[in-house]
Amino acid sequence: MKNLKKRLKQGETLHGCWLNTGSSLTAEIVGLSGFDWVLIDLEHGAGSEKDVLYQLQALEHTKTAAIVRVESSESQRIHRVLDMGAEGIMCPKITGPEGAKKVVQGLHYPPDGGRGVAKMVRATGFGLHFNEYYQEAKENILGIAQIETVEVLDHLDEVAAIEGIDVLFIGPADLSMELGIFGQFDHPRFKEAMRETVNAAQKAGKATGILFFNPEDYQTYHDLGIRFIACGSDATFVADGARNLAKKLDSFRSITKPGHS
Repeated sequence: MKNLKKRLKQGETLHGCWLNTGSSLTAEIVGLSGFDWVLIDLEHGAGSEKDVLYQLQALEHTKTAAIVRVESSESQRIHRVLDMGAEGIMCPKITGPEGAKKVVQGLHYPPDGGRGVAKMVRATGFGLHFNEYYQEAKENILGIAQIETVEVLDHLDEVAAIEGIDVLFIGPADLSMELGIFGQFDHPRFKEAMRETVNAAQKAGKATGILFFNPEDYQTYHDLGIRFIACGSDATFVADGARNLAKKLDSFRSITKPGHS
């Protein structure tokens, strides 16, 4: 495993991005580009669990750690991608401590959780390294609770205090939508929610994360104390690159038309 949890505990700032096309090729390209981690998105992404397997295989030989956002806190969803080799799980729409505890139950083997034991899976080298994986899993698998509901804002300290929840990850789009200020990330209420989340995480010795798409916003979030930072996605990288190139080619076409002086 690639030690994300250890690095966060040491106070490092870790950079990541979203993978939402379901493509193993873009996963490999992004993995070779220098990110610390990527998030394979099963909640909103185009891929299925089968595609997750191919993306994990593509990322294996890179330095980038693979986290998967599951659709829900149901243990079967969590077990399945961990057995494939995911190094962390993000769960959306956490509303309070009970939901967060349910996530942790799926993350870890007994006595720390309720994860089912299967030796012949990819994460354990198909049985070759089960004992090592079992011993290291608790200290390496990252548990991430998404802070994107109004309800969870009343339970931030409780969620942050749960052992096995390592990152409180702010979901800007959903949180601002639920607050009735969609996309208004400079709104006082949204800023207050961010500060509350960071404070709760820091009190519990945990990290805070966020996703944004403008790199110029980096310093704002870092100054707030956010250390698990995601910027962009494979889909936006492709879309932005394609649009920018098409626009540039159009500009050349306009100056090479017959009669242009």
